[in-house]
Amino acid sequence: MDLATIIGLVLTLALIVIAMGSYITAFIDIPSMLIVIGGTIGTLLVAHPMGVLVGVGKVFRKAIFANPPEINTLIATVIDFSGRARREGILSLQNAESETDDVFFIKGLNMVVDGLESSVIESVLSTEIEFLEDRHKKGIGLFNMLAALAPAMGMIGTLVGLVIMLQNLSDPDAIGPSMAIALITTFYGAILANVIGLPISNKLELRSQDEVLAMQVTVEGVLAIAAGDNPRVVENKLNSYLSPKDRGALTQ
Repeated sequence: MDLATIIGLVLTLALIVIAMGSYITAFIDIPSMLIVIGGTIGTLLVAHPMGVLVGVGKVFRKAIFANPPEINTLIATVIDFSGRARREGILSLQNAESETDDVFFIKGLNMVVDGLESSVIESVLSTEIEFLEDRHKKGIGLFNMLAALAPAMGMIGTLVGLVIMLQNLSDPDAIGPSMAIALITTFYGAILANVIGLPISNKLELRSQDEVLAMQVTVEGVLAIAAGDNPRVVENKLNSYLSPKDRGALTQ
């Protein structure tokens, strides 16, 4: 679970509510919600396939609950397997699934055990990475578009409210509700875009980069094992993916 995402969302919303003070009920307006929230969902349906929008909850949960891969742990595991392969032979790795739950790593090791060419192994694993990135881009794009559409729907709501107000200048009782629509829709649009859309899309982008990095390290490690490289050589290769500080922590 990513506490930073949860704390950030709760803190931001809490501070906004506190700033409203006793006027919080003035910021609750059903017509404005219908225009901004309903309009944003409707336009997202136009822009994306139904399946992508239905899966938005799963994408949102990934920003909160997904655990970023531990690159140090992954590298240590690869080095351990490479040492075993050198000592006991490649066939000693055929029961790798009982020792690690990294499905991508196991897939690579199984291909090594099956005796596939390194070029084939690299091609298969690289293709999987490419399609993973494509899937991630869809989720990131959804929240980016939400961030773009919500303020636009807020502006549409503002125009609706102003038109209604201008049509009822002679009726003081109608000016208040129409002004509420004009102003609060912009507020709702800004909240959706800047508290939900942009931050979540950025967090998903970071999650994607971390996952792709771990998979690239895995590919490099699997190819090194297939080539029969010395564990120290494998360590040096994989350490190039880490910052100098993290490299020192691994080799100690």
